[in-house]
Amino acid sequence: MLFLKQLTKTKTLIAILALISLSACSDKAPGPASEGQTRKPQVSVIDIEPTSQVMITTLQGRTAPYMVAEVRPQVGGILQKRLFDEGAEVKEGQPLYQIDPTVYEAQVASAKAELARAESVLYQSQLTAKRYAQLVKTEAVSKQQNDDAQAAVRQAQAAVQAAKAQLKTAQINLDYTTIRSPIDGKAGRSLVTPGALLSGYQANNMVVVQTLDPIYVDVNQASGDLLKLKKELAEGKIKATKGEIPIQLILEDGTKYSLPGSLTLSEVSVDQGTGTLTLRAEFPNPDGLLLPGMFVRAELPQGVRENA
Repeated sequence: MLFLKQLTKTKTLIAILALISLSACSDKAPGPASEGQTRKPQVSVIDIEPTSQVMITTLQGRTAPYMVAEVRPQVGGILQKRLFDEGAEVKEGQPLYQIDPTVYEAQVASAKAELARAESVLYQSQLTAKRYAQLVKTEAVSKQQNDDAQAAVRQAQAAVQAAKAQLKTAQINLDYTTIRSPIDGKAGRSLVTPGALLSGYQANNMVVVQTLDPIYVDVNQASGDLLKLKKELAEGKIKATKGEIPIQLILEDGTKYSLPGSLTLSEVSVDQGTGTLTLRAEFPNPDGLLLPGMFVRAELPQGVRENA
């Protein structure tokens, strides 16, 4: 009897818990699953049409100056002063350094004196030769004497020409004491200071001048990719780009350079060590944003694929 009472209590407790669970479920809001069942699916439609697609290859490379001049002295001497500001723009022919010109000025003066002496000897020889040419007609002098006088004139003329050449050489050396920029560009750091002893055509340069506007960008393309491109061009799968090839530059920070460049050179040989071919592009650089040695990427159009 006691067992039946406990069984009845247990059944009653289970029934109460079931009713509580059903009421809690009925109070809950419908979940995402129920919403998905009633929502209609959304479908987007895209019309695909064949069109011409430009084939663009991204290549890595570095910038290089348009022109480079390593300035060296052409005569020896003591450097007196520097005539430019480091890092400044310089023009072709602008004085950069001044070497002590005293010795070379003396050489010019000596060459001028030698020329004056040679011209004086020539004048005297011409007078003698002219007089002997008249006297030989009356046999007042011998033919040998007349011939010697005429030969002396020619020797004096040669001496004058030699003296003029020496004077020109001395003047050139004097002009070389003022060291000038051979190109337009930006001067780098000066490697010599006033008081330094210089020698003509020495191995060490004094300063480097670089033309940076425009500037070159040298990129490398794998020879295998180039062969594949040529094969597709030959088979007519893609068409070659006509006219000047514009190139877009991507800088080290990922931004695009605002001014486009153009391809100017393609090497005729492949580097045996890397198996790549060097392509050179030219970019305007009016603001000096691009500097030699910068790592860049170039987007190079290499053809047009029809019906892509």
